[in-house]
Amino acid sequence: MLSIDKRQIIAKRIAEELEDGQIVNLGVGIPTLVASYLGDKEVYLQSENGLLGMGPSPAEENLDIDLINAGKEPVTYLKGASFFNSADSFALIRGGHIDVAVLGTLQVDVHGEIANWAVPNQPILGVGGAMDLVTGAKKVIVAATLFAKDGTSKLVRELSYKTSGIRKVDLFVSDYAVFKFTDKGVKVVEMMEEISILELSEKVGFDLEYLNDLTLVSNK
Repeated sequence: MLSIDKRQIIAKRIAEELEDGQIVNLGVGIPTLVASYLGDKEVYLQSENGLLGMGPSPAEENLDIDLINAGKEPVTYLKGASFFNSADSFALIRGGHIDVAVLGTLQVDVHGEIANWAVPNQPILGVGGAMDLVTGAKKVIVAATLFAKDGTSKLVRELSYKTSGIRKVDLFVSDYAVFKFTDKGVKVVEMMEEISILELSEKVGFDLEYLNDLTLVSNK
C-alpha cells in the first residue's frame, strides 16, 4: 500500500531528474505537480501561454484568477519571472531552448514513441503544445500512471492512438516502474512498487527486461 498518492510519487521522482539552470516545461496533469517537489533547485518553469519562471500552485488565500498555466490551473511566479505572448513562448519551444519537457500520455510504445493528444472516436480539442514539445525539447520525460482507468497498459508494443511525433522520449516515470528507451527497446531502470519483473510483464502484456542494476525505490 502506497503511503502517498501515486501521482505525487511520480512527480517527486521526476523532480529528481531536473538540474539547476534548466528550462523545463510541465504538461497538463501529473507534470504540473513536479513544481511542488523542486525544493531549492533553480529550475525555470515555462508555460506555453507565456510565462517563464512559474512557481508552484498557490495557497487558496493567494489565488490570482488572472495567473494560470497552459492547462488553465492557477499558479504563482518567482522573482525574476517574465511574461510574453504565446508566439514567443512557442518560439522558445521550436527553437530548441527547452531543456526538459515533462508530458502526460495516453500510450508509449516500446520504442519510446508517444501518443498524448487524441483518443479514437472522441472529440479532438486541439493538440496544444504536445507535438512542438516532443520535437523541440532537448529531453522528454513522460509522467503517467502505468494503467488507464479501464486497466489497460499505457506501455504498449505498438501505438493504437495517434502519434505525437516520431521522436523517442527519454524516460517514462510511472507508479510501477521507471522505463528507459534504448536502441534495443524499453528497459526497466527502477521499480517503484514491490513487484517482480515477471508480474509486471504479465500486467503490461509482454516481457520486460532490466537495464543493468535495478533500483527499488521506497515510497513509504
